[in-house]
Amino acid sequence: MTPDFGPFFERYEALAREIDQVVERVGAEHGQCIACAPGCSDCCHALFDLTLVEAMYLNAKFNAHYSGQRRSDLLDLADEADRKACRIKRDAFRMSRDGARTTEILEFIAKARVRCPLLDADDRCALYEHRPLTCRLYGIPTAIRGKAHTCAKCGFTPGVQYPTVKIEQLQDRLLRLSHDLTASLRTRYARLGETLVPVSMALMNRYDAEYLGLMSDEEWEKAERLRMALAEDARPPRPAPGAMAEKAFAAAPAGQDACASCDQGKGSDACSTCGSLTWELGGGKP
Repeated sequence: MTPDFGPFFERYEALAREIDQVVERVGAEHGQCIACAPGCSDCCHALFDLTLVEAMYLNAKFNAHYSGQRRSDLLDLADEADRKACRIKRDAFRMSRDGARTTEILEFIAKARVRCPLLDADDRCALYEHRPLTCRLYGIPTAIRGKAHTCAKCGFTPGVQYPTVKIEQLQDRLLRLSHDLTASLRTRYARLGETLVPVSMALMNRYDAEYLGLMSDEEWEKAERLRMALAEDARPPRPAPGAMAEKAFAAAPAGQDACASCDQGKGSDACSTCGSLTWELGGGKP
């Protein structure tokens, strides 16, 4: 049975509408600074990754809108873009291994040019209405790790304060949504919600039971029994019967024959703690 991802896609679309409203507000206040227009595709050559919920949403819309030769052509473009993205990421890994600073690596990736496979011959997006959130934000100021970023073609003045979207906060919301999605699945992959892929891979993937690591009822029940057993083993050891009462009476002033927490005498069955000195579940008095 295929899981219903509709509720999670609806939450994602609600977040997309929030982003659109932010972009509209910035446009209303600083429209003269925004250079975005139909046919401008400068931002469609950037390299970035999608969270799991974004990738699955884009994949679902792609499969719903395209079939036949057109779909095959777009997948060929996705394969070409993915190969180039892999080479760039491999170079970035080597830079990290050789001791390059994080800022240097991020600048290297930011300058990389990979044509989006959804960008058609007229420089228009083939899935514009369902484009990722990163695409929706291009053209307005954003901040990554406290550093502001704007499109080089736009007219925002350096040093002037503008409404800015903090990318980390947006990414956190997307990751939470992805984790909520995976928490609804009987998956064997504990870190599935952390998956990140570029647009090209999101189009080529098949988000089926195998990819998601879905388990059968029998496998799930076995995994749950194992999880409960491990959780039980991780619990701190229980105190021996009467240990708490013995400790309480040992700490009481000399001559006091009463628990500090009640007025019952030592060993009274009326106190569950003291009673544990002489009673055990399923047994009688020794």
